[in-house]
Amino acid sequence: MQPGLFVPAVSTVVSLTLLCGAAFTEVPRYPVLVPLTGFLSLEGTSQRNGAVMALEEDASVAYEVHDTGTSPEVAVNAMERALRDRIHTGAIIGPILGTQMLAMLPLAEEYGVPLVTISGTAKLTEMGNPWIFRFFPGDAVTKVAHARYVVEELGRRRPAILYQTTAYGQSGRGQLETTFRSLGAEPVYQEGLDVSVKDMTPALSKAMAARPDVLVLHMHSGPTALLIRQARARGIDLPIVAGSAMHQPSTAALLEPSELKDVCAETGASPISGGSPEMERFTAEYRQKFGSDPDAFALAQYDATRMLLLARHAGATGDAPLRDWLARSEYKGLAMTYRSDGKGNMAHDAVIVCYDGETRTPHIVQRYEGVDLAN
Repeated sequence: MQPGLFVPAVSTVVSLTLLCGAAFTEVPRYPVLVPLTGFLSLEGTSQRNGAVMALEEDASVAYEVHDTGTSPEVAVNAMERALRDRIHTGAIIGPILGTQMLAMLPLAEEYGVPLVTISGTAKLTEMGNPWIFRFFPGDAVTKVAHARYVVEELGRRRPAILYQTTAYGQSGRGQLETTFRSLGAEPVYQEGLDVSVKDMTPALSKAMAARPDVLVLHMHSGPTALLIRQARARGIDLPIVAGSAMHQPSTAALLEPSELKDVCAETGASPISGGSPEMERFTAEYRQKFGSDPDAFALAQYDATRMLLLARHAGATGDAPLRDWLARSEYKGLAMTYRSDGKGNMAHDAVIVCYDGETRTPHIVQRYEGVDLAN
């Protein structure tokens, strides 16, 4: 890789002016806005790492990292700071948290700046904003794959859905419910849990009282691991099919391999599961650079950032030209081929990964391609 400009993760933005002096304004900037603290710090760190890895492969660009925490106000303020040098800002790499992205959308339209995200919240691309581009499969992809795997592959028709009360959780729950019903599998129980909940016992007790044949989770990383641990401690041996947070190596590390038996997850990709020489090279380089395993969030952000850089070298450096280039172009990334559906949804494939109870490395057991492009 070519050496680049690495800005450590801190709670306030570090200006590249300190590193580049006057030269800072002579190259395009790609501010990286991600949650590095709070309940999404694991996901946010993966997102930052993927962006940094791609940006440092291109010495002709500059970037800085802003920690957005989990507050929409902090994210909006960070975006406003990042746009002070509007002339040289190529695009904003936005946070994974849906509530923050929703708050940032009006700014993207006001300033006319492309806003790239890997957030799965469905509403983001349903508001008619032409400046947003989502590079992680949204709920119309992942939740459809999630429900189809439960019904079509596992043969389960009595799901209990436990989800987070965040915008992400509620969006996914809605798509799960709709898809299950379309498949003739009426959910027998549903409950939303705040991210601060540590004792999952009451929710598990009520869910089990409804006699489900599978537990379906759509939660963030920490709560996902906590619920699985408590379910297994209670002797609940039902299959658990979780959301994309479960595929993360950092989530699996919170659990014993034995606790992961009969646990599966939907996601956009699973770099540590291999599958191609290019994926294996990416995983090896990521491990060397960051000392940890990559997940689908890191890979999606890497692919998204690489597409931004490809656009720059094709002459689309920002504003409407970059927006239009992203809207009409196709890019073969490591995880999948990205192309807009006309609304800014760029990712249309999903995979299901499952754990065997022996290791923390999942296996890809099912692939779903072009899910939201089928109709």
